[in-house]
Amino acid sequence: MGHHTFDASKAAKLEDAAERYRYVSREELHWALDLTDDHTVADLGSGTGFYTDTIAPHAARVYAVDVQEAMHEYYRDKGVPENTELVTAGVEDLPFAADHLDRAISTMTYHEFASDQALSELERVLAPGGRLVVADWSADGTGEDGPPLAERFTASEVTAALRDAGFRIEFTATRPETLLIAAVNDA
Repeated sequence: MGHHTFDASKAAKLEDAAERYRYVSREELHWALDLTDDHTVADLGSGTGFYTDTIAPHAARVYAVDVQEAMHEYYRDKGVPENTELVTAGVEDLPFAADHLDRAISTMTYHEFASDQALSELERVLAPGGRLVVADWSADGTGEDGPPLAERFTASEVTAALRDAGFRIEFTATRPETLLIAAVNDA
């Protein structure tokens, strides 16, 4: 049930740290991901690499996955960390071998790719015990920021979809506009 993608012509807006960290902070991402320096991570819907840059120093390898080549162009111009590879792909068809990833993160993009096919693909590419972290706009929010409420999901909807795809939920939080979920691949 994914919806529209972010307008790449407005990519610079995604670099506003005060605004971005207002909804999901660097600290909670690090905590939820539980990274070590030998992990391979995919940032799903990486956009300009704002959150990719936050996690790259703490991982062995990072894949910045986005469907828009224009976002990768912006990120290249900004400067991509040495341990980060840009991957143009949708979440429903990731170019990784089974069990290749230790971690995957979706920051404010779950609503763009949410489907049974995408979640099945994440279960396939995440190693058993691998973590998936979803931070996104909540359908319980006001809709003043982010996508329209009709394009969002509640934490209950996200956790149910993740469970159906084979993930065990470890943490769920709903805030005024966003949700944060940490799940483990139980395959």
